[in-house]
Amino acid sequence: MNSFKEPRLARGEAMPEPDGIAIAAVRNHERHPMWYVVQVMGGQERQTLDLIARLKGGGALSDAFIPQREIMRHVEGEWVRQRENLFPGYVFVDTRKPDELFTQLGKVPAFTRLLGSEDAFVPLSREEQAVVQALIGDDHIAEVSEGIIEGGEVRILSGPLRDHDAIIAKIDRHKRCAYVRVNMLGREVDIKLGLEIVRKSA
Repeated sequence: MNSFKEPRLARGEAMPEPDGIAIAAVRNHERHPMWYVVQVMGGQERQTLDLIARLKGGGALSDAFIPQREIMRHVEGEWVRQRENLFPGYVFVDTRKPDELFTQLGKVPAFTRLLGSEDAFVPLSREEQAVVQALIGDDHIAEVSEGIIEGGEVRILSGPLRDHDAIIAKIDRHKRCAYVRVNMLGREVDIKLGLEIVRKSA
């Protein structure tokens, strides 16, 4: 299996892909709120989220959040859980009125743009949204999963990867993480999630 590296945001890209994520076009947002992705200045996700959250009173914004993940890190001889942004440089917004929201976002100093095509803003597809929702849950945090290896097969016992072991592309037991493969915009991409293998047997 090929090794996986998290993609870096390249300056000038038409469709930036932090952590390999991309946006697919589905336009039934008039009936159902959809998730859109707002590109912001790196390191200013939290400040931008606070500014965007103030727009909820306008009616165009249902919710705004930053997907996060828990990762195990070795600190001073101990393994500890730490949180980090799942998609650095991006804030997710939930809206059924993207054009109205875009106008309001023009008032946010740190706002860069909604990701989309040249002539329309497009949301995550229902399938993509469902995958991300399953991983981050209602609190928008992909917690560390726990699993075991039996006879060379991985079985997830708890966490967001439970019942989703089929999308696991690679496990790095040394770093206590897994790379999961999902379809985005017609192609496969990989994202890194925390995974503790608590037992391995032959």
